[in-house]
Amino acid sequence: MASEVDLRAAINAVSDVVQNRPLPLREFDQIYMKTGDMVMQSEFVARWAAGKRLAFVGDGDAISVCVSYLVARGILEEGPSMITVFDFDERIVNAVKRFASAENIHNLDAELYNCLDAVPAVTAFDCFYTNPPWGASNGGESVNLFVERGFELIGYGGDGLIVIADDLDLDWPKQVLHAVQKFATDSGFYVSRMTPRLHSYHLDDAPDLRSCNLIVSAVPGNARDTRSEARDKGGLAHFYGRDRRPHVHYVRDISGRARGTERQEDYRFELFEERST
Repeated sequence: MASEVDLRAAINAVSDVVQNRPLPLREFDQIYMKTGDMVMQSEFVARWAAGKRLAFVGDGDAISVCVSYLVARGILEEGPSMITVFDFDERIVNAVKRFASAENIHNLDAELYNCLDAVPAVTAFDCFYTNPPWGASNGGESVNLFVERGFELIGYGGDGLIVIADDLDLDWPKQVLHAVQKFATDSGFYVSRMTPRLHSYHLDDAPDLRSCNLIVSAVPGNARDTRSEARDKGGLAHFYGRDRRPHVHYVRDISGRARGTERQEDYRFELFEERST
């Protein structure tokens, strides 16, 4: 039986992580989880992925850093053997690397990656975690793209933890949950666990909107080698919300900033069009 977590120490540790991460960019649905829920989520993820190689498909919340840090500080007894974050925001990538270096956390790393690109050639992971754009305006298509990349990173074997909207009074979260569960089923996965209406967010226009943990597991024998391919962004007109297509390839960090500061001139957008010229 797991020992009781020192809640004060855990909250203080997560506070250290929050101080290190960049400010969210709302236009990309970077909406951060509230600190108390980050503590509970980090404990859950650490135990869920204990001893496993865990990939994060995006991680604005910095749950990856919280998990690694809580284990490194001895606040949690167990955690993943390796964590790699794949994110298109170089500020997030640098924040992960900066924190890991400062705290001598050797099993935490990050790579610059946009989910519209093919998955890079990496050693297969055992499980993945994603808290993607929730798909209110696209029927869950944005969620499914992040989930698909997670499936590819684990070679269609293992488990995934998907964090998406869950609300009793709104229709669209139910429609997205249905679409994501169907996509997972069609990909050879089943819902092995779901914890409803679990997390709260710093979201001004919908402060009561919550999210759930949806855990999917591969059907035995489902693991396979697949060739990852880039996604045509032309059909993703509402990827980040109504009429907000994915035109930014990377958010580039140009700040050299000290911890706790942020200005718009500290980053720039590298567009897909720049890549093709």
